[in-house]
Amino acid sequence: MTKPHDLDDFGSEAETVGGAEAQVIPLHGPGREKPAASPRDEAARVDAPVVAFPGADQPAPEEPLSDAARSALGFIRDRLTGDYTVDEFGFDAELTDAVFLPPLRALYKKWFRVDTYGVENLPASGGALLVSNHSGTIPLDSLMTAVAVHDETGGRHLRGLGADLVFQVPLVGSFARKSGQTLACNADAERLLRGGELVGVWPEGFKGIGKPFSSRYKLQRFGRGGFVSAALRAGVPIIPVSVIGAEEIYPKLGDIKVLARMLGLPYFPVTPFFPMFGLLGAIPLPTKWSIEFGEPIATDAYGPEAVEDPMLVFQLTDQVRESIQQTLYQRLSQRKSVFRG
Repeated sequence: MTKPHDLDDFGSEAETVGGAEAQVIPLHGPGREKPAASPRDEAARVDAPVVAFPGADQPAPEEPLSDAARSALGFIRDRLTGDYTVDEFGFDAELTDAVFLPPLRALYKKWFRVDTYGVENLPASGGALLVSNHSGTIPLDSLMTAVAVHDETGGRHLRGLGADLVFQVPLVGSFARKSGQTLACNADAERLLRGGELVGVWPEGFKGIGKPFSSRYKLQRFGRGGFVSAALRAGVPIIPVSVIGAEEIYPKLGDIKVLARMLGLPYFPVTPFFPMFGLLGAIPLPTKWSIEFGEPIATDAYGPEAVEDPMLVFQLTDQVRESIQQTLYQRLSQRKSVFRG
């Protein structure tokens, strides 16, 4: 009887399958040895370059977070943990930079395509009072000026002085406070200026933004010069600001006074598209804007006691107003188109 696994004379293994004997021949049995490599082949094998299998020893690359994503995550973390600051006026700088400014900047760059001039007149540090013309039916000019100041100074915020009505409107008042606005009063203005802030004021008020289209770019009264008094007491420069383009975003043709009184508004505007087309008519026209920051008017040489001199206050007020008006006329004379600049 044949054993299941016998080796024959050649070193092969014998196996019985179904009564028949089969042989398993070893791969390198006698007479089938692997030929020895020549010295030249051995040298070639040693010198051959070793190519790593793709990705075998390399760690998977980590996807870096973009600056925007990192900033958004940091903002959410701070909101959840309460690790953010709000100043005594209610200004939330982090919220302003992360939430309020981006959509305004899109409007600034893509819709109104604002050009800026005289940005070298904006101080890199220290307080200054920015005095601007006011127009547009809805005060978008103040928001666009705030974007210009922030982006052109590397991050300084414009602390605007607003009318009482701004802070009485639901949601709008909260937005104004959190974005750095405060009441238009000398006490708040002086505190901000002494604290080294850039403060914005629009002396024309509602008379400026609510004037009819026929009076565009004609400055209204600047009041009694309260902004000059604040600058004198704080000893900071006054920077005239001239805005071109805002007058045409909502051409005001009329005023529905009955509705204005019912809603507690200074006016209820009638434009070529509003209220006829409803909310669609409230979309501002894409006019081409320019904002020019004029040469600063120094006040530190006069001293705080100069506020008691009404003639000096009137003279400085008139000087600022005249500077803005002349710049407006100059820019208008160079403008070729309302929509192309």
